Amino acid sequence: MAETLSVTDMLPNKFEPKRDYRWVLAIEGIDSFLVTATKRPTITIGSTQIKFINSYRHISNGKGVFGSITVDLHDPIAPSGAQQVMEWVRTHYESVSGRAGYNDFLKRDLQLKMLDPVGTVVELWDIKGALLTNADFGSLSYDNDGIMKVSLTMEVDNCVLQF
Repeated sequence: MAETLSVTDMLPNKFEPKRDYRWVLAIEGIDSFLVTATKRPTITIGSTQIKFINSYRHISNGKGVFGSITVDLHDPIAPSGAQQVMEWVRTHYESVSGRAGYNDFLKRDLQLKMLDPVGTVVELWDIKGALLTNADFGSLSYDNDGIMKVSLTMEVDNCVLQF
C-alpha cells in the first residue's frame, strides 16, 4: 500500500547536504590553515575470480587497501609551508647525510573533519599511519603570478570513519 507523506515530511528544511568546502585537515607538524585541497579516503576491496562451468564468480578475498591521499598546501613566507613539509621529509631521508629514519618517526596521523554551517564537526575520519611518498614543492615561472603551493602524496595504513 502506498504511503502518504505529510507536508512537514516533504519540507526541505530537514535536509542539509555536506559541502565540499567545509572541512579541516589536521596533519601532525603542519598548520591546518595551510591546507587548501584534499579528498576523503578511498578503499579498494580485493576479490578473487573463480571459474564456474562457462562463467565466473567473484568472492571477496577479505583485503581492503586504502588509496593514497593527496594534499595541497599554501606556501607563505611565514610560516613556511615548505619548511614544515621538509621537516617531515627529513624524518624519511636526510639528504645531507643519507640517513633514513625509523617507521615510528616517519608516519603521522591525520584527522579530516567535515563541518556543518556553524562549524560543528559532523563527520570525522581518523587516518592512521600516513607515510609521505611524494613532496612536490611547485614550479617557478616569470609568466605566472600565482601563489606558491606544495603538494603531498601519502600512503595510509588505515582509515576509520568515527561518525
